[in-house]
Amino acid sequence: MAELNIEGPSTIGTPLSKILMADNIELGSKASYELCKLIYSYHPLGAKLVDVPVQLAQSQGRVINIPGSPEDRVRKAFTDEWERLDCDKIIANVVRLARIYGISSVALMIPGEDPSKPLDFATLASKKMTFNVFDPLNTAGSLVLNQNPNDPAFLKPITIRVQGQVYHFSRSVIYQNEDPIYLDYTTSAWGYVGRSVYQRALFPLKSFLQSMITDDLVTKKAGVIIAKLKSPGSIINNVMQNIAGIKRSLLKEAVVGNVMNIGIDENIESMNLQNIDTSARSARKNILENIAAAAGMPAKLVNSETLAVAFAEGEEDAKAIARFIDKLRESMQPLYNFFNRVVQFRAWNTEFYKTVQDDFPEEYGKKTFNQAYTEWQNHFICTWPSLLTEPDSEKIKVANVKLRAIISMVQMFGEMCDPDNKTKLIEWAADNTNDMKVLFPHPLLIDAQAMAKYAEEEKEEEKENEKLGIKKPNGSSDGKKSFGGKAGMMGGGSGVSVSKSDSLDEAVVDYLSEVEIRKARHLQPKHMIEAQT
Repeated sequence: MAELNIEGPSTIGTPLSKILMADNIELGSKASYELCKLIYSYHPLGAKLVDVPVQLAQSQGRVINIPGSPEDRVRKAFTDEWERLDCDKIIANVVRLARIYGISSVALMIPGEDPSKPLDFATLASKKMTFNVFDPLNTAGSLVLNQNPNDPAFLKPITIRVQGQVYHFSRSVIYQNEDPIYLDYTTSAWGYVGRSVYQRALFPLKSFLQSMITDDLVTKKAGVIIAKLKSPGSIINNVMQNIAGIKRSLLKEAVVGNVMNIGIDENIESMNLQNIDTSARSARKNILENIAAAAGMPAKLVNSETLAVAFAEGEEDAKAIARFIDKLRESMQPLYNFFNRVVQFRAWNTEFYKTVQDDFPEEYGKKTFNQAYTEWQNHFICTWPSLLTEPDSEKIKVANVKLRAIISMVQMFGEMCDPDNKTKLIEWAADNTNDMKVLFPHPLLIDAQAMAKYAEEEKEEEKENEKLGIKKPNGSSDGKKSFGGKAGMMGGGSGVSVSKSDSLDEAVVDYLSEVEIRKARHLQPKHMIEAQT
């Protein structure tokens, strides 16, 4: 007669348990497409290994600069279109699928157009469009990669094909998790391509489930009460068994505030699990570290331990995580380059450029749309801020050094500049000063041309006064502070007055004090220095 023995709870109907608890998963086992999907969907660490690095990489917005343009206006148009298309979410989905299976791709879809034809970016602004993200099963057969070492396309993904439909390479981007290895077939990606983040961590991921079963058993046994009752005698009859049963029932029902009466030689205690705690905790920690090492991630991201210090302090754990995220951001750059170009053509369209021409007629009135667009695209700069952010005190010190350098440059080149270059020098100083948000929250808005012209007029007036023998105590006959020449900052004069007011930090106070000392010792007119001596 056949027998069916079931030990413990049944795992029938639990796909993750049936696969991960199988005996055929050993060290070096390969992760199939179906297994990777199950791990991501059901394993407690499946989503964490995939999503947490991507979330950290996108936790900070990119710093976008378009010098040589109406920057705030052009930047806002770009970011608004970027958010409208939800590009960050699409990119995160592409990277997520690649980390799960080893490779993924995204294609730009325009209704009514042949996907196999090159994409006309110039007409994107007037078209409806969407993006489809494909996993390896969708593109199976088209991303096997060329294995001929003498072929220019050797181990390079070129185009994708989905259910027989070819997508032109200008409409799609392919993203791999790790680089392919010659003749190393990835079963989860159906080709000789990158590999899943679960590939090397498959065995410790199985061990982690065993540790969860251990936790469950310990939790169940932790509430067991052991009653050491004195035996009533050598002969146990029904009466004695009933008396012992009554004692156990009373012990089971006793709660806080109740009083139990036991014999002198009797004892009641909980099950001793102290020996299990140390070994189980050590084994679980080692399993998590093995998973992190196999996935190429810092262990702190896997075991959920709180960093001893914040990212701002820059300790070793934080530095390791920052380096890992920086490498991930570099690998994601081709995706961002593709979406940058799409968003630029849609955001900076002809209608938008007309509004720019209306508001800036002197600069863009005679410039064509293609000229302006090419300039903005060539000057487009996107950078990721560092995860190791500096505290405000350090930012102020850095800003202080930059401010001293700006003033030194202005003082050094101001006297040598002609009016045109002096205007550019003033604009350069104002632009760099406006970047120091930690020191100056509000931008410095000046008319550089008028300021340079005023400085030249002051110079001419001084020359006329010298011919007539008229001396001015501060280089200005009407009590105004001059700019340029020997009396202004541009020429190293005393035309700039800085008061030692409340500052944001001691570094700024030191800088202002130094300016005052330099003015008093070196920047005063010669006759005033002689008078003081």
